[in-house]
Amino acid sequence: MPIDPYIVLLLGTVGLAALFPARGSAADVASGASTAAVALLFFLYGARLSTREALDGLRHWRLHITVLACTFLVFPLLGLAAGGLVPVILTHPLYQGLLFLTLVPSTVQSSIAFTSIARGNVPAAICAGSFSSLVGIVATPLLAASLLGGSGGGFSADSLLKIVLQLLVPFLAGQLLRRWIGRFVTRRKKALGLVDRGSILLVVYTAFSAGMVQGIWHQVSPARLGGLVGVEAVILAVMLLLTWYGGKALRFGRADRIAIQFAGSKKSLAAGLPMASVLFGAEAALAVLPLMLFHQMQLIVCAVIAKRRAREAATEVTAPQPVATTRTAVGTGTRSG
Repeated sequence: MPIDPYIVLLLGTVGLAALFPARGSAADVASGASTAAVALLFFLYGARLSTREALDGLRHWRLHITVLACTFLVFPLLGLAAGGLVPVILTHPLYQGLLFLTLVPSTVQSSIAFTSIARGNVPAAICAGSFSSLVGIVATPLLAASLLGGSGGGFSADSLLKIVLQLLVPFLAGQLLRRWIGRFVTRRKKALGLVDRGSILLVVYTAFSAGMVQGIWHQVSPARLGGLVGVEAVILAVMLLLTWYGGKALRFGRADRIAIQFAGSKKSLAAGLPMASVLFGAEAALAVLPLMLFHQMQLIVCAVIAKRRAREAATEVTAPQPVATTRTAVGTGTRSG
Protein backbone atom coordinates (compact mmCIF):
# COMPACT_ATOMS: atom_id res chain seq x y z
CA MET A 1 0.00 0.00 0.00
CA PRO A 2 2.03 3.01 -1.21
CA ILE A 3 1.98 6.20 0.84
CA ASP A 4 2.98 9.03 -1.44
CA PRO A 5 5.82 10.96 0.27
CA TYR A 6 4.52 14.10 -1.37
CA ILE A 7 1.22 13.67 0.48
CA VAL A 8 3.22 13.66 3.71
CA LEU A 9 4.81 16.96 2.66
CA LEU A 10 1.40 18.37 1.78
CA LEU A 11 0.00 17.37 5.16
CA GLY A 12 3.06 18.90 6.82
CA THR A 13 2.40 22.12 4.91
CA VAL A 14 -1.21 22.09 6.10
CA GLY A 15 0.03 21.64 9.67
CA LEU A 16 2.46 24.54 9.22
CA ALA A 17 -0.37 26.74 7.95
CA ALA A 18 -2.49 25.71 10.94
CA LEU A 19 0.23 26.62 13.44
CA PHE A 20 1.72 29.63 11.65
CA PRO A 21 -0.79 31.03 9.15
CA ALA A 22 0.28 33.97 7.04
CA ARG A 23 -1.46 37.16 8.19
CA GLY A 24 -1.48 40.79 7.15
CA SER A 25 1.43 41.81 4.94
CA ALA A 26 2.86 38.28 5.13
CA ALA A 27 -0.39 36.99 3.63
CA ASP A 28 -0.10 39.51 0.79
CA VAL A 29 3.46 38.37 0.07
CA ALA A 30 2.44 34.70 0.17
CA SER A 31 -0.51 35.40 -2.14
CA GLY A 32 1.70 37.18 -4.67
CA ALA A 33 4.28 34.39 -4.54
CA SER A 34 1.51 31.81 -4.98
CA THR A 35 0.19 33.62 -8.06
CA ALA A 36 3.67 33.66 -9.58
CA ALA A 37 4.15 29.99 -8.71
CA VAL A 38 0.92 29.01 -10.50
CA ALA A 39 1.99 30.92 -13.61
CA LEU A 40 5.41 29.22 -13.49
CA LEU A 41 3.79 25.78 -13.15
CA PHE A 42 1.68 26.18 -16.25
CA PHE A 43 4.56 27.71 -18.18
CA LEU A 44 6.59 24.57 -17.45
CA TYR A 45 3.61 22.37 -18.39
CA GLY A 46 3.52 24.09 -21.78
CA ALA A 47 7.28 23.80 -22.26
CA ARG A 48 7.23 20.07 -21.51
CA LEU A 49 4.31 19.00 -23.67
CA SER A 50 5.57 17.82 -27.03
CA THR A 51 3.17 19.01 -29.71
CA ARG A 52 4.48 16.42 -32.16
CA GLU A 53 3.89 13.54 -29.73
CA ALA A 54 0.39 14.81 -29.05
CA LEU A 55 -0.40 14.98 -32.76
CA ASP A 56 1.02 11.50 -33.31
CA GLY A 57 -1.23 10.21 -30.58
CA LEU A 58 -4.33 11.39 -32.45
CA ARG A 59 -4.17 8.19 -34.48
CA HIS A 60 -5.63 6.38 -31.46
CA TRP A 61 -8.54 8.81 -31.29
CA ARG A 62 -11.16 6.33 -30.00
CA LEU A 63 -9.15 5.64 -26.87
CA HIS A 64 -8.50 9.33 -26.19
CA ILE A 65 -12.15 10.28 -26.65
CA THR A 66 -13.10 7.50 -24.22
CA VAL A 67 -10.68 8.82 -21.57
CA LEU A 68 -11.82 12.41 -22.08
CA ALA A 69 -15.47 11.35 -21.78
CA CYS A 70 -14.71 9.58 -18.50
CA THR A 71 -12.76 12.56 -17.16
CA PHE A 72 -14.97 15.47 -18.18
CA LEU A 73 -18.41 13.86 -18.59
CA VAL A 74 -18.90 10.78 -16.40
CA PHE A 75 -16.92 12.10 -13.43
CA PRO A 76 -18.88 15.40 -13.32
CA LEU A 77 -22.17 13.49 -13.56
CA LEU A 78 -21.17 11.47 -10.50
CA GLY A 79 -20.22 14.71 -8.77
CA LEU A 80 -23.62 16.22 -9.51
CA ALA A 81 -25.33 13.05 -8.27
CA ALA A 82 -23.46 13.41 -4.97
CA GLY A 83 -25.31 16.68 -4.44
CA GLY A 84 -28.17 14.60 -3.06
CA LEU A 85 -25.97 13.81 -0.04
CA VAL A 86 -26.06 17.43 1.16
CA PRO A 87 -26.56 18.13 4.04
CA VAL A 88 -27.04 14.61 5.47
CA ILE A 89 -23.52 13.31 4.72
CA LEU A 90 -21.65 16.25 3.18
CA THR A 91 -21.66 19.92 4.07
CA HIS A 92 -22.13 22.32 1.21
CA PRO A 93 -18.46 23.53 1.21
CA LEU A 94 -17.21 19.92 1.17
CA TYR A 95 -19.59 19.12 -1.66
CA GLN A 96 -18.25 22.09 -3.63
CA GLY A 97 -14.75 20.67 -3.22
CA LEU A 98 -15.95 17.20 -4.21
CA LEU A 99 -17.65 18.56 -7.33
CA PHE A 100 -14.50 20.49 -8.22
CA LEU A 101 -12.52 17.25 -7.84
CA THR A 102 -14.66 15.61 -10.54
CA LEU A 103 -13.84 18.45 -12.97
CA VAL A 104 -10.03 18.20 -12.71
CA PRO A 105 -8.06 16.61 -15.59
CA SER A 106 -6.44 13.20 -15.38
CA THR A 107 -2.90 12.56 -14.22
CA VAL A 108 0.05 11.94 -16.51
CA GLN A 109 2.85 10.46 -14.41
CA SER A 110 0.87 7.97 -12.30
CA SER A 111 -1.29 6.89 -15.26
CA ILE A 112 1.88 6.05 -17.19
CA ALA A 113 3.51 4.34 -14.21
CA PHE A 114 0.54 2.10 -13.40
CA THR A 115 -0.11 1.30 -17.07
CA SER A 116 3.52 0.23 -17.40
CA ILE A 117 3.35 -1.96 -14.27
CA ALA A 118 0.17 -3.60 -15.53
CA ARG A 119 1.73 -4.22 -18.97
CA GLY A 120 -0.71 -1.97 -20.78
CA ASN A 121 -0.42 0.42 -23.71
CA VAL A 122 2.07 2.94 -22.31
CA PRO A 123 2.22 5.25 -25.40
CA ALA A 124 -1.58 5.51 -25.28
CA ALA A 125 -1.44 6.38 -21.57
CA ILE A 126 1.14 9.10 -22.27
CA CYS A 127 -1.00 10.68 -24.97
CA ALA A 128 -4.25 10.27 -23.03
CA GLY A 129 -2.81 11.96 -19.95
CA SER A 130 -1.31 14.76 -22.04
CA PHE A 131 -4.57 15.37 -23.90
CA SER A 132 -6.50 15.41 -20.65
CA SER A 133 -4.13 17.97 -19.11
CA LEU A 134 -4.30 20.13 -22.23
CA VAL A 135 -8.09 20.03 -22.44
CA GLY A 136 -8.38 20.57 -18.69
CA ILE A 137 -6.71 23.98 -18.84
CA VAL A 138 -9.82 25.23 -20.64
CA ALA A 139 -12.48 22.66 -19.71
CA THR A 140 -11.99 22.62 -15.93
CA PRO A 141 -12.49 26.39 -15.39
CA LEU A 142 -15.44 26.48 -17.78
CA LEU A 143 -17.10 23.48 -16.15
CA ALA A 144 -16.45 24.96 -12.71
CA ALA A 145 -18.00 28.28 -13.74
CA SER A 146 -21.03 26.44 -15.13
CA LEU A 147 -21.61 23.82 -12.41
CA LEU A 148 -20.38 25.58 -9.29
CA GLY A 149 -21.76 29.01 -10.10
CA GLY A 150 -21.33 31.91 -7.73
CA SER A 151 -21.22 29.60 -4.70
CA GLY A 152 -17.89 28.15 -5.77
CA GLY A 153 -15.90 31.29 -5.10
CA GLY A 154 -17.55 34.11 -6.90
CA PHE A 155 -17.06 33.30 -10.57
CA SER A 156 -17.21 36.42 -12.69
CA ALA A 157 -15.63 38.03 -15.72
CA ASP A 158 -12.74 39.02 -13.43
CA SER A 159 -12.32 35.40 -12.34
CA LEU A 160 -12.24 34.19 -15.93
CA LEU A 161 -9.68 36.88 -16.78
CA LYS A 162 -7.49 35.65 -13.91
CA ILE A 163 -7.80 32.10 -15.23
CA VAL A 164 -6.68 33.17 -18.68
CA LEU A 165 -3.77 35.25 -17.37
CA GLN A 166 -2.53 32.78 -14.75
CA LEU A 167 -3.16 29.48 -16.52
CA LEU A 168 -3.71 29.73 -20.25
CA VAL A 169 -1.28 32.52 -21.17
CA PRO A 170 1.73 30.94 -19.35
CA PHE A 171 0.90 27.56 -20.87
CA LEU A 172 0.78 28.98 -24.40
CA ALA A 173 4.01 30.90 -23.74
CA GLY A 174 5.69 27.64 -22.74
CA GLN A 175 4.44 25.98 -25.93
CA LEU A 176 5.70 28.85 -28.09
CA LEU A 177 9.12 28.85 -26.41
CA ARG A 178 9.46 25.07 -26.38
CA ARG A 179 11.47 25.20 -29.60
CA TRP A 180 14.25 27.04 -27.78
CA ILE A 181 13.93 25.81 -24.18
CA GLY A 182 12.58 22.29 -24.73
CA ARG A 183 15.98 20.61 -24.46
CA PHE A 184 16.88 22.64 -21.38
CA VAL A 185 13.64 21.60 -19.68
CA THR A 186 14.13 17.94 -20.65
CA ARG A 187 17.73 17.82 -19.39
CA ARG A 188 16.76 19.37 -16.05
CA LYS A 189 13.59 17.40 -15.53
CA LYS A 190 14.45 16.37 -11.98
CA ALA A 191 15.39 19.86 -10.81
CA LEU A 192 12.33 21.42 -12.42
CA GLY A 193 10.20 18.70 -10.85
CA LEU A 194 11.34 20.01 -7.47
CA VAL A 195 10.31 23.50 -8.59
CA ASP A 196 6.88 22.11 -9.51
CA ARG A 197 6.37 20.47 -6.14
CA GLY A 198 7.72 23.41 -4.20
CA SER A 199 5.35 25.73 -6.05
CA ILE A 200 2.37 23.53 -5.19
CA LEU A 201 3.41 23.43 -1.53
CA LEU A 202 3.43 27.24 -1.56
CA VAL A 203 -0.07 27.26 -3.10
CA VAL A 204 -1.30 24.86 -0.39
CA TYR A 205 0.27 26.93 2.40
CA THR A 206 -1.36 30.11 1.10
CA ALA A 207 -4.78 28.49 0.71
CA PHE A 208 -4.81 26.83 4.12
CA SER A 209 -3.44 29.95 5.81
CA ALA A 210 -6.39 31.92 4.46
CA GLY A 211 -8.71 29.16 5.68
CA MET A 212 -7.24 29.30 9.18
CA VAL A 213 -7.56 33.09 9.36
CA GLN A 214 -11.21 32.86 8.31
CA GLY A 215 -11.93 29.96 10.68
CA ILE A 216 -13.41 27.69 8.01
CA TRP A 217 -12.03 24.52 9.65
CA HIS A 218 -14.78 24.67 12.23
CA GLN A 219 -17.06 23.50 9.42
CA VAL A 220 -15.35 20.07 9.19
CA SER A 221 -16.07 17.42 11.82
CA PRO A 222 -14.58 13.88 11.92
CA ALA A 223 -17.97 12.45 10.94
CA ARG A 224 -18.19 14.72 7.89
CA LEU A 225 -14.62 13.84 6.95
CA GLY A 226 -15.42 10.13 7.19
CA GLY A 227 -18.50 10.66 5.04
CA LEU A 228 -16.39 12.43 2.42
CA VAL A 229 -13.90 9.55 2.31
CA GLY A 230 -16.74 7.06 1.87
CA VAL A 231 -18.30 9.02 -0.99
CA GLU A 232 -14.94 9.31 -2.74
CA ALA A 233 -14.36 5.58 -2.37
CA VAL A 234 -17.67 4.89 -4.09
CA ILE A 235 -16.88 7.31 -6.94
CA LEU A 236 -13.44 5.75 -7.47
CA ALA A 237 -14.89 2.21 -7.46
CA VAL A 238 -17.55 3.18 -10.00
CA MET A 239 -14.98 4.75 -12.32
CA LEU A 240 -12.58 1.81 -12.08
CA LEU A 241 -15.35 -0.64 -12.94
CA LEU A 242 -16.78 1.54 -15.68
CA THR A 243 -13.45 2.15 -17.40
CA TRP A 244 -12.53 -1.55 -17.33
CA TYR A 245 -15.80 -3.12 -18.41
CA GLY A 246 -16.77 -0.17 -20.58
CA GLY A 247 -13.51 -0.62 -22.48
CA LYS A 248 -14.42 -4.25 -22.99
CA ALA A 249 -17.89 -3.31 -24.25
CA LEU A 250 -16.26 -0.90 -26.72
CA ARG A 251 -14.07 -3.78 -27.94
CA PHE A 252 -10.71 -2.39 -26.91
CA GLY A 253 -7.84 -4.83 -26.48
CA ARG A 254 -6.49 -5.68 -23.05
CA ALA A 255 -3.51 -3.30 -23.29
CA ASP A 256 -5.79 -0.42 -24.31
CA ARG A 257 -8.30 -1.23 -21.57
CA ILE A 258 -5.51 -0.97 -18.99
CA ALA A 259 -4.56 2.48 -20.30
CA ILE A 260 -8.21 3.55 -20.27
CA GLN A 261 -8.72 2.31 -16.72
CA PHE A 262 -5.73 4.10 -15.24
CA ALA A 263 -5.99 7.32 -17.28
CA GLY A 264 -9.79 7.54 -17.06
CA SER A 265 -10.19 6.96 -13.33
CA LYS A 266 -7.63 9.43 -11.95
CA LYS A 267 -7.55 13.10 -11.05
CA SER A 268 -4.45 15.28 -11.08
CA LEU A 269 -3.37 16.83 -7.80
CA ALA A 270 -0.65 18.83 -9.57
CA ALA A 271 -3.14 20.48 -11.93
CA GLY A 272 -6.05 20.70 -9.50
CA LEU A 273 -4.35 22.54 -6.63
CA PRO A 274 -3.17 25.55 -8.67
CA MET A 275 -6.53 25.77 -10.44
CA ALA A 276 -8.37 25.74 -7.12
CA SER A 277 -6.25 28.60 -5.82
CA VAL A 278 -7.30 30.70 -8.81
CA LEU A 279 -10.94 29.62 -8.91
CA PHE A 280 -11.78 29.64 -5.19
CA GLY A 281 -9.45 32.26 -3.76
CA ALA A 282 -9.81 32.44 0.03
CA GLU A 283 -12.11 29.40 0.05
CA ALA A 284 -9.55 27.15 -1.64
CA ALA A 285 -8.64 25.26 1.55
CA LEU A 286 -11.86 23.25 1.75
CA ALA A 287 -12.00 22.99 -2.03
CA VAL A 288 -8.68 21.12 -2.27
CA LEU A 289 -9.25 18.81 0.72
CA PRO A 290 -11.36 16.28 -1.27
CA LEU A 291 -8.76 16.30 -4.04
CA MET A 292 -5.90 15.57 -1.64
CA LEU A 293 -7.81 12.66 -0.09
CA PHE A 294 -8.81 11.26 -3.48
CA HIS A 295 -5.23 11.49 -4.74
CA GLN A 296 -3.89 9.23 -2.01
CA MET A 297 -6.84 6.85 -2.34
CA GLN A 298 -6.35 6.42 -6.08
CA LEU A 299 -2.64 5.71 -5.62
CA ILE A 300 -3.29 2.93 -3.10
CA VAL A 301 -6.11 1.27 -5.03
CA CYS A 302 -4.52 1.56 -8.47
CA ALA A 303 -1.21 0.17 -7.19
CA VAL A 304 -3.03 -2.98 -6.08
CA ILE A 305 -4.92 -3.25 -9.37
CA ALA A 306 -1.79 -2.67 -11.47
CA LYS A 307 0.05 -5.50 -9.71
CA ARG A 308 -2.94 -7.77 -10.19
CA ARG A 309 -3.09 -6.99 -13.90
CA ALA A 310 0.64 -7.69 -14.17
CA ARG A 311 0.21 -11.10 -12.52
CA GLU A 312 -2.67 -11.91 -14.85
CA ALA A 313 -0.54 -10.99 -17.87
CA ALA A 314 2.37 -13.08 -16.58
CA THR A 315 0.05 -16.04 -16.04
CA GLU A 316 -1.25 -15.79 -19.60
CA VAL A 317 2.28 -15.75 -20.98
CA THR A 318 3.60 -18.66 -18.90
CA ALA A 319 0.48 -20.82 -19.06
CA PRO A 320 1.17 -24.08 -20.93
CA GLN A 321 -0.37 -24.10 -24.35
CA PRO A 322 -2.59 -27.05 -25.26
CA VAL A 323 -0.82 -29.61 -27.40
CA ALA A 324 -2.35 -29.79 -30.83
CA THR A 325 -3.38 -33.31 -31.71
CA THR A 326 -3.71 -34.57 -35.22
CA ARG A 327 -5.63 -37.54 -36.32
CA THR A 328 -3.90 -40.03 -38.60
CA ALA A 329 -6.00 -40.74 -41.54
CA VAL A 330 -6.66 -44.51 -41.85
CA GLY A 331 -7.02 -45.85 -45.31
CA THR A 332 -10.03 -47.95 -46.09
CA GLY A 333 -8.54 -49.82 -49.03
CA THR A 334 -8.14 -53.65 -49.02
CA ARG A 335 -4.73 -55.26 -48.59
CA SER A 336 -3.70 -57.74 -51.27
CA GLY A 337 -1.91 -60.85 -50.13
